[in-house]
Amino acid sequence: MPAKEIEWNAQAVFEAIAAGLGCKPKQVAAAVELLDAGNTIPFIARYRKEATQGLDEIALRAIEDGIEKARELFARKTTVLKTIDEQGLLTEALRNQILQCDDLQTLEAIYLPFKPKRRTRATIARERGLQPLADILLTQAKLGRSRSDVLKPYVKPEAEVPDEAAALQGALDIVAETWSEDVETRVWLNQQSMQYGKVVSQVKRGKKDEADKFEMYVDHSESVARIPSHRYLAMKRGESEGILRVGVEIEPDRVIGPMRTHFVKNPQFEFQTDLLKTVDDCFERLLMPAVESTVSQTLKERADEEAIAVFGRNLRELLMAPPAGPKVTLGVDPGFRTGCKLAVVDGTGKYLTHATIFPTPPQNETAKATQTVLELIRKYGIELIAIGNGTASRETDSFFGTLIRDHSLPITKVMVSESGASIYSASELASHEYPDLDVTIRGAISIAHRLQDPLAELVKTDPKTIGVGQYQHDVNQLQLRKCLEREVESCVNSVGVDLNTASAALLTHVSGIGPKLAESIVRFRDECGSFKSRKQLTKVPKLGAKAFEQSAGFLRIRNGEHALDNSAVHPESYPVVEKMAKSLNVQVDALVGNATLAQKLNPLSFADEQFGSLTIADIIQELAKPGRDPRSEFKSVRFNESVKEINDLKQGMVLEGVVTNVTHFGAFVDLGVHQDALLHISQMSHTYIKDPSEVVSVGTVVRVKVLEVDAQRKRISVTLKM
Repeated sequence: MPAKEIEWNAQAVFEAIAAGLGCKPKQVAAAVELLDAGNTIPFIARYRKEATQGLDEIALRAIEDGIEKARELFARKTTVLKTIDEQGLLTEALRNQILQCDDLQTLEAIYLPFKPKRRTRATIARERGLQPLADILLTQAKLGRSRSDVLKPYVKPEAEVPDEAAALQGALDIVAETWSEDVETRVWLNQQSMQYGKVVSQVKRGKKDEADKFEMYVDHSESVARIPSHRYLAMKRGESEGILRVGVEIEPDRVIGPMRTHFVKNPQFEFQTDLLKTVDDCFERLLMPAVESTVSQTLKERADEEAIAVFGRNLRELLMAPPAGPKVTLGVDPGFRTGCKLAVVDGTGKYLTHATIFPTPPQNETAKATQTVLELIRKYGIELIAIGNGTASRETDSFFGTLIRDHSLPITKVMVSESGASIYSASELASHEYPDLDVTIRGAISIAHRLQDPLAELVKTDPKTIGVGQYQHDVNQLQLRKCLEREVESCVNSVGVDLNTASAALLTHVSGIGPKLAESIVRFRDECGSFKSRKQLTKVPKLGAKAFEQSAGFLRIRNGEHALDNSAVHPESYPVVEKMAKSLNVQVDALVGNATLAQKLNPLSFADEQFGSLTIADIIQELAKPGRDPRSEFKSVRFNESVKEINDLKQGMVLEGVVTNVTHFGAFVDLGVHQDALLHISQMSHTYIKDPSEVVSVGTVVRVKVLEVDAQRKRISVTLKM
């Protein structure tokens, strides 16, 4: 069969993916069919449970990635087969070897001998007519004649082969290259290096004075099999900055012996000693550099995958942080010389007014600042104060704490992370939202919004600027973007979006919408007024049936024409709810939000070919608590009022803090001193834990004890083990 006629074996791919996930091939097939039809993962996970038999978002992501890799491998196989076939070198055995290959790395090893080659020592030797001599050496059949008799015919000074030694060396160069392209050897050597190799890093010559931040990697060696992702990425960071040289090594004694046995078969062969030396040359000059590159790539991919997973998990925790809710909020962007910028937003997040106060050094206008804030509180009924955690934050926090206490105000003040806020406030989006306001006022508005609803505000900012990643600029940027976009999409759709108040930035992440439709929805809302029903979405320009199907269930309309429009029940299921209401002799409005009535419904009584028991169970659960927010209850951290700077910290202090980042080696905790403390994994529990995320997550409020303070190097270590 010609190479171009190879067939895509979908069933085999589905079976392989299913085996890895522990599900059934038909579940994978159904998921792939839905994905190929343009359905989003949140939509499939929520509204197509019957088709996939209840696969969740994690499984669906794995299926999407698995099918993408399988199709990439299939496309590469097709190209490789076609290329080799065009060279007239495709045998049936080679064809079968390629078809049975199940990973790109091995496929490329198979294809290597057939790739167009750069000019090598072996290429030059072939040009000089030494391939026949190399074939004799590769065959290793006893010749029964002297070495000189074998070599003499290939001595050709006019072809730059002046003597027998040159002829032999050229032929051995061809042998070395031929052996280096042996697939079995390459795969075996890769495996040996992954299992027994070491990652080594050394400081480059002349760079010792610049190596302070990489001091532990200046002369470092670590097992390939056990090196943690964060340490490998740290080494690669040092390499990219021109400070370190990072490589992979394996003890030659471990691999040279087996390679000699594999390649040199006949001890009676006249050139056996030369071939044994050529094994060493092949390993050192050709195979090991290639294997080092392959192993380094594998380590980098593995480290990237782990670091990206940590970033994704941290981002999810941050996005799903409890919202303080729809309360009138004063956003405060602290500052010393330029003062504190204040912005008031109402319960829906609408900007009301702004002001600037100078309650801290050098001005110390405390009385005037107090008067300004009290006037804002009286005029707008402020319930929350959100204080950015940047420069002057603790001094500003102290001012507001005193003001609230002295005037017995029923107001809650909260320290809010500013990470990425300055980037947002100077962005095109911010200038579009607040064209007439200074960037500092936009920053204060963003801080207020972050407290009211972290998810709705943080989606306006590139996730990479939020500061919850680990070596985020060193990992594969395409994979990172894909992971973060998935997490944002998942969080937005699991919470649901108010169609009448959501920004275009938030709507962009709703299933099936995207940036252009989001802008179109906002424009329609501005021109025609608030949406009264989900059905009105179909009147939005360019929002077709598919986009409506994908998005409608995740959009909410408060006080709309239909009670179900403020729930996660999809419009396609409204007739089912009407049947349920009819069976209970009530109106739909009376059923929505009535847990007592919902409990009386039997899922099996309403299941049919279109809506199975899984979907019906979801509908009944939603009827009991429509539009339920999956985020937990809001809780704020209380920083110690007497601890404002790193110099205020003392060993043994017990303080409250909030986790700002989680890595593989521990977590970072904000204690309110402008420098996060390290909570190492070894200090998280009296019992062994494998992953810090078993104990803490971004946003977790913790009580920790200070173990060590190095103010000069700005390093703080804390423990949970009291």
